[in-house]
Amino acid sequence: MITAEAASESTVSAVPGDTAATGVPEREELVWPWKDAPIRELVQRIHQLQAERAQAFRRLEEGHRQYLSSGPPYDFPRYRSTVHEVTQVFAAASREVLAVEAELAGPRAQPLLASHVRSLQQLEETRLTTVALLQLMGTPELTGQEDSLQIHQLKMNSHPLL
Repeated sequence: MITAEAASESTVSAVPGDTAATGVPEREELVWPWKDAPIRELVQRIHQLQAERAQAFRRLEEGHRQYLSSGPPYDFPRYRSTVHEVTQVFAAASREVLAVEAELAGPRAQPLLASHVRSLQQLEETRLTTVALLQLMGTPELTGQEDSLQIHQLKMNSHPLL
């Protein structure tokens, strides 16, 4: 779970545009808290985001364990809520990792480091998809089904992380 401190650090704040000259509000400029941070701090932020992702994976696994032990009848609404919360954490972390990658690839001229960050992001996406699929494969409602194509389609359409 994202701590209040990390959430406030990673929040992108808006700076209002100048309305005095034209009388029309300009588009707000977004400010990223690590825009002028040293590369070391960007790398540390990647580590923090990875820790948040690891915690989110643990929460997803625990939610799935609770779901499996809740039934029958199974408490799917609770599991769906957990998946939703975890999805938000993953999405926020991914947005920020991509912003760090863009900063490293562009203004910081660190293409090798940027490519490593991109690889990390792609591996995390693969991991999340794999975990979601494995959880679906272990769903009691889907075990014992005989039509494998139907099961595959159901799995691919029923899990929000896939």
